[in-house]
Amino acid sequence: TSRGGSNRQASMAEDPANRRIHGGGTSRILLHLIPMTWPEIAMLSTGPAICHAEGFSPVTAQNPARSGELLTMSVHGLGPVRPNLDPGKPFPALEEGIVNAVTSPVEVTVDAKPAPVVNALGWPGLNNTYRVDFQVPDGIEPGTAALGLSVAWINGPEAKLPVR
Repeated sequence: TSRGGSNRQASMAEDPANRRIHGGGTSRILLHLIPMTWPEIAMLSTGPAICHAEGFSPVTAQNPARSGELLTMSVHGLGPVRPNLDPGKPFPALEEGIVNAVTSPVEVTVDAKPAPVVNALGWPGLNNTYRVDFQVPDGIEPGTAALGLSVAWINGPEAKLPVR
């Protein structure tokens, strides 16, 4: 037996500082995360900065997107990339085999339908500006579609996408 072990335990239980009170209530902690930045589609005077991947002509009401088409959009606020870069620095020029891929999951929706994201990369020479290539889902009705962008489950403001 240990020397004085049971006596020590008994004296600890009698000490008011070491007593436990049973039958108390429960407590809950609510943590609300407020992001410092959120994803945003860059805007031009003609509307969202979105181009047809083939030819890079802007998507406008006169030149709308089509279901199944690959589009490229310029966005801000997607966060860190791989390989790691210093925050606030422009993305370096493209090198053979090295792209500045966004590390967080990027999701695009068109009229609430998931749009496959092909690339989410830092735009070379620019700071906090990214290139996101995505495919317009099949079955989008002609007119103006709601375009959604999220990164790491943080939603950005909705934009309008002309579709034919």
